[in-house]
Amino acid sequence: MRKSMLFLGFLLVFLGLALPGTQGKIISKCEMVKILRRNGFQGFEGTTVADWMCLVKHESDYNTRAYNNNGPSRDYGIFQINSKYWCNDGKTPGSKNACRISCSKLQDDNIEDDIQCAKKIAREAHGLSPWYGWKNHCRGRDLSSFVRGC
Repeated sequence: MRKSMLFLGFLLVFLGLALPGTQGKIISKCEMVKILRRNGFQGFEGTTVADWMCLVKHESDYNTRAYNNNGPSRDYGIFQINSKYWCNDGKTPGSKNACRISCSKLQDDNIEDDIQCAKKIAREAHGLSPWYGWKNHCRGRDLSSFVRGC
């Protein structure tokens, strides 16, 4: 009985430490606005910081570890970057890996590499049209609420 209680206590402590990390870092709205401004997103390829904020909200809900399985490919990280074209996850046949990055690197709390890849995508597409979250929820709308107060 004593050993099982000790084991259960250890397991609960371990899970308490492990589970929060699996959820990813949720970046606050104003912190994300600061990051985007600091990294030159305002006016980048004809977009605004509000465009990018709306994109991030609808793609990942500001979660650095966001993941979406689309069947033959997957989307990773805060910008939901796709494994068919932009990163290598070792699962997607014929991945182009145009950003020359492992998809797992797009799910850590350091989003500098995510930013570089997202900018490459926007540069090559001349805007945000590759992101369905932006096309379906942001394009042509008043997005001022995404930066208000920041």
